[in-house]
This record gives sequence, structure tokens and C-alpha cells, in this order.
Amino acid sequence: MISLANWLSQVASITLVNLRSITERRGSAIAAAVGIGGVVAVLVGVLSIAEGFRQVMRAAGADDVALVLRAGADGEMTSGLGRADTRLIADGPGVARADGAPLASPELFVIISLPKRSTGTDANVPMRGVGPAAFAVRGNVKMLEGRRFEPGRNEVIVGVGAEREFSGLGVGQTLRLGANEWRVVGSFAAGGGVAESEIWTDSAVLQPAYHRGDTFQTVYARLSSASKFDEFKDALTSNPQLNVKVLRQSEFYAAQSTAITAFIRGIGFFVAILMALGALFGALNTMYGAVSARVREIATLRALGFGAGAVIVSILLESLVIALGGGIAGGASPMSPSTGSARRRSIGRPSARSPSPSGSPRTCSPRRSPGRRRSG
Repeated sequence: MISLANWLSQVASITLVNLRSITERRGSAIAAAVGIGGVVAVLVGVLSIAEGFRQVMRAAGADDVALVLRAGADGEMTSGLGRADTRLIADGPGVARADGAPLASPELFVIISLPKRSTGTDANVPMRGVGPAAFAVRGNVKMLEGRRFEPGRNEVIVGVGAEREFSGLGVGQTLRLGANEWRVVGSFAAGGGVAESEIWTDSAVLQPAYHRGDTFQTVYARLSSASKFDEFKDALTSNPQLNVKVLRQSEFYAAQSTAITAFIRGIGFFVAILMALGALFGALNTMYGAVSARVREIATLRALGFGAGAVIVSILLESLVIALGGGIAGGASPMSPSTGSARRRSIGRPSARSPSPSGSPRTCSPRRSPGRRRSG
């Protein structure tokens, strides 16, 4: 009976010979490696998109910023607050103040439609009406070009993500939305957060433009410290004049990202499994052909005294090395500089029609906007 050491020596010897002669079978080896590499590249790429989106949402949130929505709302689009509500919220305990005024920003959130630079097709762009304290509440908004919008005027500033992805958002250009024209007066960055995909304007101007009356959808409030959150939350939720729910900004964005990242990952794994099955059968077919073409070589090895098990294991090891090379190449390909911007691109919104300016105060209608963008 052959000893284990002798058997392992045979496996090592045959494997080394196989690997040294792999260039003689480069066609089948490349086919197998490309199949495995394609599966890994798709899976890593999709998971990178999901992780990029999660990181963007995480960067946008802060523990010392509270977000107040109507009770029962699962997002800003389904929330609604009156002006009296926003005043009570701003006067809540723990809200930071600057020059005697509370750092609280009642905000309005609508969706408009603009063409993407890359394809020319329409896609959703968030347009946010903010209060005077919005910049101090966020804390990380920095103007990169131009200036801030002036209250009471049809002026907007755009996040660098939106400016990069959509046409007509350059500083100095003019947007026509419905019967209104909006001049782009500046662009801003927000520390890589989700605000960089938005367009900001004065909420007092956006309200009549979209027939929202005197209503808002959310209030962002900066607290004097993160430890004041529970006091602030308890005071608002126990106030009989209010019907609201209070979240940390970081918690809100984490909750918003969970469903989307889970969906992206689910699609990624589903596609990867389908591709893996195809690659598996392709690799089996390729390796079967490779073995069939090496019948004389295998017979020679057997005639020289090498065991059948050692020959089989050496061929499997050769296949594993080829698959490992393909997997490493596939895993490295989504990390190129071109795909390294997945995080920035993840803040883009899926294509859809824009709402009508006559949409309801609480939700955005999916109907197409009556007007189109016009470049200035």
C-alpha cells in the first residue's frame, strides 16, 4: 500500500508539472478563469453599490441633529406639519440657539425631473425648501462656487452630486419648472452626504410654487448636545398639541438605507448565483474537454507508477488555482478608479416622472411636471 507521504509527493509533483505546462492549455484555462472572474466581479460590484449607498447615508447623519416628522410617516414624502407645529418644535428643550434664534429648519421636500448628463433621460432630483437656519443645522454645508440663495427670490443652490449627474445645473443657468424660473446661483458640498444630491431653495418661495400652502414636511433641529435628544423627544411626543415622531438624523438615514441596501444585495446575490451556475457548467465542460485532450498524458503518468487518486487530485488542484486567479482578477476589477465613484453615484435617484406643481401638501404626485428645464 502506498504511504501518505508518497501519495502527497505524487500529488505535488503532478500539480507542479500541470501548472508549468498551463500555457499549453491557455485557451481552456482562460475560459474557466474568465467565467469565475465575471461572477466575482458582478457580485463585488453590486455589493459595492449597496455599501456605497450605506456609507453615503451614514455620512449624512449626525447624532446631535434631530429630525421631526408627522407621527406614522415613514419618510419625508409622507409627512406633513403646519407652521404652528414647526414653532412648537423649534421651542423644544435642548435645541441649540445662535443669536437668540433656535437652530431649527422647517423644510419642504419635492421631486422634480431633469435629464441626466450621461444618457439624456429624465431622472428624479430632490428639491428641498429650507429655512434660514438650515446651513447652521447641517453644519457641514460649504459653498464651492457662487453664493447662497437670497430669501424670497427664485434662486437655488445645487449639491455637487446633482450638478455632476444632471444637465442644466451649472452656476448661472436657469431652470424652468412649471410656470416658474429658478436661477442657479451656487453649488455646495456636504461632506459627501446625501444633501449633495439635492437642490436647495427658500421654503417660502417653494411653497406657493408647488401649492403647499403654509405646510412643511420635516423639521431639522440641531441640539445643544447629543445627550439632549431624549429630553427633546419626550417633550415633543408628550405634547398634546403635536402628533409627531422624533428621530436622530443618523437613525433616520440608517433606516432609509436599510431597505434599499437589502434590495440591492438581494438582486446582486440572485444575479451572481445565476452567473455562478452558468460559470460552473461552463468550467465543468471546459475541464472535461481539457482532461479528454490529456488522455495520453494521464496514461503516461499511470504507466510511470503514479496513482489514480494522485492524478485526479492534481487536476482538481490545477482547476482551483485557475479559479483562484479568475476570482482575484474579478474581485479587483470593481476597485478601479472608474468604479471607485460608486459611492458618489449612489446618491442619484432612479428615473421617474416628476410631480405636478399642484401636488398635495403631504405627498408628491407622480404626474409629469408641466414644464421643462431651460438652460440659461
